[in-house]
Amino acid sequence: MDHVQTSDFAPLAKSGTVASLVPGANYFLGHSYPNARRLISAGVPVALATDYNPGSSPTPSMPFILSLACTQMKMLPAEAIAAATINGAWALRLAERKGSIEPGKDADLAVFHVKDYREIAYWFGANHCEFMATNGTLRGI
Repeated sequence: MDHVQTSDFAPLAKSGTVASLVPGANYFLGHSYPNARRLISAGVPVALATDYNPGSSPTPSMPFILSLACTQMKMLPAEAIAAATINGAWALRLAERKGSIEPGKDADLAVFHVKDYREIAYWFGANHCEFMATNGTLRGI
């Protein structure tokens, strides 16, 4: 969704499409960033992903992606976290069991050693993830 036109915003908002943005690729390739702020303001749900691959986005770091979303695409930290979690699950059609912490959903989560959730995107060069749980199983970092 890097090159979506303003005229496409309203039809996208009505279609149920989740605009999946991969700012790590924009960063690595030196491309301009999509205008997430305008997509969100138009009612288009936005998801974030790393697009981790050796050719155009060699970063597996979601905190870095969150930082790019906030600093370069003008998303608020809460919007970026929602885009990386529940909106990503909606984009993959997995929201009934993934993307948020709710009874009946898979216990997939990451716990960060920060005082405030906004620090996850702020500390872009450091890994503050203390541990993760995948399907309810704890995993160290």
